[in-house]
Amino acid sequence: MSFIKTTEQASNHNHLEKMSAFELITKINQEDKTVAFAVEKAIPQIEKLVVQIVKKLKNNGRIFYIGAGTSGRLGILDASECPPTFGVDDNLVVGLIAGGDKAIRKAVENAEDSITQGWLDLKKHHITEKDVLIGIAASGTTPYVISALQKANEHCIITGCITMNQGSPLALIAKHPIVAVVGPEFVTGSSRMKAGTAQKMILNIITTSVMIQLGKVKGNKMVDMQLSNDKLVVRGTKMIADALNIDSKIAKKLLLKNGSVRKAIETYEK
Repeated sequence: MSFIKTTEQASNHNHLEKMSAFELITKINQEDKTVAFAVEKAIPQIEKLVVQIVKKLKNNGRIFYIGAGTSGRLGILDASECPPTFGVDDNLVVGLIAGGDKAIRKAVENAEDSITQGWLDLKKHHITEKDVLIGIAASGTTPYVISALQKANEHCIITGCITMNQGSPLALIAKHPIVAVVGPEFVTGSSRMKAGTAQKMILNIITTSVMIQLGKVKGNKMVDMQLSNDKLVVRGTKMIADALNIDSKIAKKLLLKNGSVRKAIETYEK
């Protein structure tokens, strides 16, 4: 490869096995502190992709994440958190991982090396030019991801990526690359660490920004969240009570009757 693969460079620390628990924890934390600064440098790239996503989702489009290993799991995690947080359909944000659902829990050998399976997995979800595809790969060299983005480009589908290596094949193939160079990992090559943290931060930024721009947040509250447990019912009740300046018992009745904070407030105000 002609590019510098920083995710594989030797750690800034050595003789890890000789360190005490305190030393290990402290030094890992020191490395983690650098991640937010790396993400900050990528803000202009993130903004460009978010703008494109909002346009597509306002026209009935969807977000697709595709990755392998840790990267794939993080995409699935972000996708799975959108429905309960923002009350959107389960199919609005879709996460795909090399090796299929069984790879979420256990590694599937050689799954990430396929140059055809990524696009086949996307076709099962009937991806079209209305949608946006985001490839996630710390190294930026995962064949499963790169080949899927190549096919998406051929079908005029907007493509983005989240990677940690400037000039990587993935960064070059994506129309809207996001590159956060976090540097060497504490354990050499263990991209589940700083790279994974950066990916999670960027995914949080993307979907939260998009959902807010789609009107899924009011003020600073998750007014469309799903009431999937007692904690969220309590949270929703407080939102309504505070917004309408009413007793919590009345607020809870409104919430349970209407099924969401937004609907409860709108019903009361009519």
